[in-house]
Amino acid sequence: MPHLANRSRITVGATTITYVPDGYGAHNPDVLFPGVDWTTRPGHLEDGRLVLSFGSFLIRAGDRKILVDLAAGKIDVDVPGVAQLKSGALLRSLAAEGLSAGDIDTVVYTHLHLDHVGWTSDVAPLPNAPAAKSPTGLTFGRARHLMSEDEWQYWSTRTGEMGGPDAEAVLKPLDGVVEFVKSGDAIAPGVTVEATPGHTPGHLAIVVSDPSGVSSESVYIAGDILHSPAQIPDPALVFSSDVAPDQARAVRDRVLKRPDTVIAAGHFTGGVFGRVTSVGDAHVWTPVGDVPPSR
Repeated sequence: MPHLANRSRITVGATTITYVPDGYGAHNPDVLFPGVDWTTRPGHLEDGRLVLSFGSFLIRAGDRKILVDLAAGKIDVDVPGVAQLKSGALLRSLAAEGLSAGDIDTVVYTHLHLDHVGWTSDVAPLPNAPAAKSPTGLTFGRARHLMSEDEWQYWSTRTGEMGGPDAEAVLKPLDGVVEFVKSGDAIAPGVTVEATPGHTPGHLAIVVSDPSGVSSESVYIAGDILHSPAQIPDPALVFSSDVAPDQARAVRDRVLKRPDTVIAAGHFTGGVFGRVTSVGDAHVWTPVGDVPPSR
């Protein structure tokens, strides 16, 4: 079993942000980061594979219960030459928080790549394969489902594209339900969305601040602005599915320089929460966060 990110939590004022795991992908690093010499970046591979954690972020703000992204869903597949993907623990991770699917009032997507939408419905199709059955409804049926309009429009015209959302399992269940948000919109007290295009055209980050103003620190849920801790000291590393690599790099540079910020990087292993300190042009990642008790 790869070294994965476990359930962990950070607090801003009275608001908590908890990483709830779903699974992992053990990837061919040359597919995800073409042309990178990993021998010059020791410590980032496990048995020659680049492991990415899959999961969601649970925000409890007052009586609100928000999920950021819906992980990869129930999948167990080996994609030859690309990755071994295994996930399906999200609802169990929520149960450890004392919650069921019906307790979630809002789902907000950073973007619609397949490893961020897997629990949208009760079907998680395998990558680039037809769904085994038709979905019967949304997993979080009582929740609002939010994303940027640019993201929805982009994938609505690219159904079947590698890495994108499945039309039957994701787009159709959301059609007529999805609500659009734009940069600066508040979705709960102290919780706002920020446009961060580059990885995809409508990519969003979620910024969590203390609505009381007592704490000056914020938590920045980065989606796929970052995929590996290797991008902290070297933000020029280009991820293979960035639709606009230069734009993605500019966003990454800006995020890494944010003051008073905990970055939540859901694909990291070990710890997904961390602070970035800068010395000159160099960035250093320091993991933070507590392991919450099960409820």
